[in-house]
Amino acid sequence: MTTTANLPLQVTATPAAVALIEALKAKHGDLMFHQSGGCCDGSSPMCYPRGEFLVGDSDVLLGEIEGTPFYMSRPQFEYWKHTQLILDVVPGRGGMFSLEGPEGVRFLIRSRVFQEEEIEALRRANRI
Repeated sequence: MTTTANLPLQVTATPAAVALIEALKAKHGDLMFHQSGGCCDGSSPMCYPRGEFLVGDSDVLLGEIEGTPFYMSRPQFEYWKHTQLILDVVPGRGGMFSLEGPEGVRFLIRSRVFQEEEIEALRRANRI
């Protein structure tokens, strides 16, 4: 998928993830995602009420999913910058601080490597 500026989306979501985001918004209000790349819970995308997790200079805003910002720690971004992240949902328990935990499902990242022309477009736009 590309944006109107012909840049590939750096983060997108499956229909199942979009449906879960909408359900969580109905319960908790505006949301945000952060993926730190640390061990255990940190390696999974974490969903928080917007503003509950403080982001800073060490975080990269990859984009928004249904109006929900998705941040990644800069060191993790350096590892993943050549891939499109695809937010999905699978059965099971997620991170203990992530809002989807009580729902019996967890967010999961799938990915695809950008094609060379997509990488070049992102470089020209100073996105990677």
